[in-house]
Amino acid sequence: MTARKFIVRGRVQGVGFRYATREMAERLLLTGWAKNLPNGDVEVAARGAPEKLAELAEWLRRGPDAAEVREVREMDGGAAVPEAPDGFQIL
Repeated sequence: MTARKFIVRGRVQGVGFRYATREMAERLLLTGWAKNLPNGDVEVAARGAPEKLAELAEWLRRGPDAAEVREVREMDGGAAVPEAPDGFQIL
């Protein structure tokens, strides 16, 4: 299992981004969370198989139809993503 964190920039709040991210993460059997940040970005933290995290990263670069993703920063999630959270949460 691997953990990754993503910061997604663009028009990503108020467009269902976190909910669509949860749906995708659950399909990929990932655990973690998505949350809005005060600056308008969305933070996504996920844990799972490396190939599934790569699929999530690719999806985040597009997002749901109503979103306009300008940038996705990806980093090691390490201890910031708990080993066994309850599924994928929206915070």
